[in-house]
Amino acid sequence: MNKGSRRNRIKQMPISVIIPNLITVMALCSGLTGIRFALEERWEFAIGAIALAAILDTLDGRMARLLKGQSKFGAELDSLSDFISFGVAPALILFFWSTQNIHGIGWASVLFFSTCMALRLARFNTQLEDPDPPAFASRFFSGVPAPAAAGLACFPVIMSFEIEVTVINQPYLISVWLVFVGLLMVSSIPTFSFKGSKLPRKMVIPLFVIAGLFIACVLTETWIALAILIVIYFFTIPLSIISHKRLSLALRRSDIED
Repeated sequence: MNKGSRRNRIKQMPISVIIPNLITVMALCSGLTGIRFALEERWEFAIGAIALAAILDTLDGRMARLLKGQSKFGAELDSLSDFISFGVAPALILFFWSTQNIHGIGWASVLFFSTCMALRLARFNTQLEDPDPPAFASRFFSGVPAPAAAGLACFPVIMSFEIEVTVINQPYLISVWLVFVGLLMVSSIPTFSFKGSKLPRKMVIPLFVIAGLFIACVLTETWIALAILIVIYFFTIPLSIISHKRLSLALRRSDIED
């Protein structure tokens, strides 16, 4: 009887673990659906599917921590979902949208971007197992994270929804852009991880006001708001480098003093 009850307990999986994994699967399906929309040349729906995948990717981690449902299975599933939704789907969308017109070179840029995404995710998973990370490691990523890289890659498509300029979808330019974003992913450039960021209390209300204005913009001018968000993120990269250098210098000084 005791053995049977133990087996039943082993076979059962807590809801707290299932819910985050379901959200991850939804993100994966959303990314794959973006490829389908690209094949049908429904570009706005394709980009919308990638954006939805990014939102779900943010939610699954938050939900896992909230429910205390982190698991090794969930971490592996999340990496697979990120690779498909942010490494494969955006690259294929840009291929069907523009770079297929230059054949081999366009496809090579797609392969480069996707490979960089795989390497970036593998490095991220390895860094999680570091037993002695720097004191401020939680504040920074090494390289541009997967959802942000997908947003940067899709930026030319988003801009084309609002600006009718033929230079935006030039295949050679898009190929160079894909390679550039891919290099940002695998680089050692420190980028802000807003998970570990803390704000002074006096900044909380202004932040809520800005968030409300942004949501209003998303509901009225979706693509302009999304483009502005991507541009703002891009310009935070130099700030993150400066901040990382300051923290590193401060840590070295404290070590010397000790």
